[in-house]
Amino acid sequence: MAAPALPPRWEKLVKQNPDLYPFEHHWLDRNGQSLHYLDEGPQARTGTTETIVMVHGNPTWSFYYRDLVKALRAGHRCIVPDHIGMGLSSKPGDDAYTYSLENRVNDLEALLKHCGATQNLTLVVHDWGGMIGMAWAVRHPEAIKRLVILNTGAFPLPKSKRFPWSLALARTPLGALLVRGFNMFSSRATKVGCKRRSLTAVERAGYTAPYDSWANRIATLRFVQDIPLRPGDRGYDILKDVESNLHRFRNTPILICWGPKDFVFDRQFLAEFQAHWPDAEVHSFDDCGHYILEDAASEVIPLIAGFVARQPAAAP
Repeated sequence: MAAPALPPRWEKLVKQNPDLYPFEHHWLDRNGQSLHYLDEGPQARTGTTETIVMVHGNPTWSFYYRDLVKALRAGHRCIVPDHIGMGLSSKPGDDAYTYSLENRVNDLEALLKHCGATQNLTLVVHDWGGMIGMAWAVRHPEAIKRLVILNTGAFPLPKSKRFPWSLALARTPLGALLVRGFNMFSSRATKVGCKRRSLTAVERAGYTAPYDSWANRIATLRFVQDIPLRPGDRGYDILKDVESNLHRFRNTPILICWGPKDFVFDRQFLAEFQAHWPDAEVHSFDDCGHYILEDAASEVIPLIAGFVARQPAAAP
C-alpha cells in the first residue's frame, strides 16, 4: 500500500540523527489502516531462517527495539510492528478502529501471516506486548522456539499488587485530558521509565515524536483504558486464557530480563512469571526500571544475543 506521511517531528529528528533509526519502512493494510513494521535481516521465507518478533507496549513503539534490531539483524530476520495508533502506524479515531486486546492480537497474526513468519520464532515482549504476544503464542505454540520476557505481564494483576494510581488517574476524564491534551503519558514515561540512566534529549524526542497532537495520542490513552482488571472487563477472558496456557511453554527456552524498579511490572510480576516458568533464565537488574532495554542495554542486548545463539529449539 502507499506509504502514509510520517510525522513532521519524526522526519526532522531522523534527518538530524540518521543513525537513530536506520531502517526501511514497511506497511500492511489492515482494513484501511496502515500498520507500520520493520522487517530487517535475512528475508528468506523458508523454515530455515530464524525470525525474531519484537512486540512493544504503551506508550512505546518499534523505536524501543532499535538497538536490539541493530545487534541481531545481521544473522536473524527481525520483524517489529507498531500497533495501530502507535509509532508510525495509522492513528484512526474510534469510528474506524476498535482499540482492544483482541484486535491487537488479530493485527499481529495478520502481520506474521503476511510476512510468512510461522515457525522458528523467537518472541520478544515488553509491557502490553506480553499480553498481545503471548495471546498470539497461545494460538500458535508450535511456532515458538524461544521467549524473551522484558518487564511485562501475561496474567491478571497479582493479588498482592495494587493498581498504580497514575494509571487509575489516566482512566478518568482529567487523566484523558492530560494524556491526549498534553502528551503526559508518553512524555512522563521517558523520564520515569529509566532509573539507572536518563534518556538523552534525542531519545526522548524519538519516543514522543509520533504523538504530536490530540488525535495522534488516542492509542496511548485507549491502551490504559483497555487494561482488563476484573472479570467482565473487555479482554479479561483473553488474559485468563493466556494465563491458563502458560504451562505449555515450560519446555521452551525462556530468558527473562527485568528492571524491578518498574512502577507497574515490579518484583511481584517477576515472581508470577517465575512461578509459571521455574526453569526460565532470569536476570534482574536491581537499579533499573520499566525501560530495561534502555537502562541496561549494554548488558541485556548481549544476553539476548547469546541466548538466541546457544538455545536449542523448543521441545515438541
